[in-house]
Amino acid sequence: MIDVTLVDAGRLAVQQEMRRDPRVWVLGEDVARGGLWGQYRGFLEEFGAERIVSTPISESTIMGAGLGAALVGTRPIIEMRIFDFVMCAMDELVNQIAKIRYMFGGQARPAVVVRMPHGMWRNSAAQHSQMLESWFVHLPGVIVVAPSCAADEAGLMVSAIRSDDPVLFFDPKDLWLAADRMPAGEIQPIPFGKARRLHEGGDLTIVTWSAIVPKVMEAVTLLAAQGVHADVLDLRTLWPWDEAAVLASVKKTKRLLVVHEAVEVGGFGGEIVARVIDQLGTAHVKVARRLGAPRLPIPFSPPLENQIRVTTEKIVAAAMKAARE
Repeated sequence: MIDVTLVDAGRLAVQQEMRRDPRVWVLGEDVARGGLWGQYRGFLEEFGAERIVSTPISESTIMGAGLGAALVGTRPIIEMRIFDFVMCAMDELVNQIAKIRYMFGGQARPAVVVRMPHGMWRNSAAQHSQMLESWFVHLPGVIVVAPSCAADEAGLMVSAIRSDDPVLFFDPKDLWLAADRMPAGEIQPIPFGKARRLHEGGDLTIVTWSAIVPKVMEAVTLLAAQGVHADVLDLRTLWPWDEAAVLASVKKTKRLLVVHEAVEVGGFGGEIVARVIDQLGTAHVKVARRLGAPRLPIPFSPPLENQIRVTTEKIVAAAMKAARE
């Protein structure tokens, strides 16, 4: 095992794949300088300016150039710096990258990875802290990845780079620099659509992903002290998502709580709750709930930002209520 941050894990995965496959390259703002968090540090020196391409500040140009390069056989990693900037490139992403394979009868191969670090991070305010993953789960034609630990960051990145389908990779900003560990040596791909079980229990199923996972695990420890033992699944990918694992867990516990950092209204948690009830029926599901952030712009003020965060205390309260009903 090696000590890393999520930034390190992503860097190692991209570096491994660029060494393995000369078709892999990176484009985006400031990538030649190492990237906003150092996720490409040292890449220019190793791979050269033809494979580490700093672009003008034009997200639509970056997205379109990446797609064009993929269509002629390369495998671009499109760096958006932070999620919010993708709004400037939505036409290229939604109307071109996601649909082009279908519209060309399978002849086009949009093998791109779009990296979009998302979520709250050090009071970045309303335009730099958003978590809109549910927008893209709704979009046919793309894979949606949302890791929460270094090993998953690395293994899912390897899978994303090797995928012939476009992958939207949501790095969790709030965990970027957190200390973590991952296996040493060659990074193995982690398949999409396979959840990771973080804790076993029979009283309640908690489904979660991305930056909120550590808070969920803190809550699980507090819940256990009060006699509530949760089955915890980290989805890791939101599309495809591991429906089979979630259904199997809820069949056992009869209770479901979905926890995500994103706004609760219209969040992906609602889809999971609906799907579980559709598949198992209300006769076999005693409780099915979700917990997310309120429908508010994320404030710059640190105390106000903390007020709208999904905290360990809020998770414990929601889980206790679900487990006792």
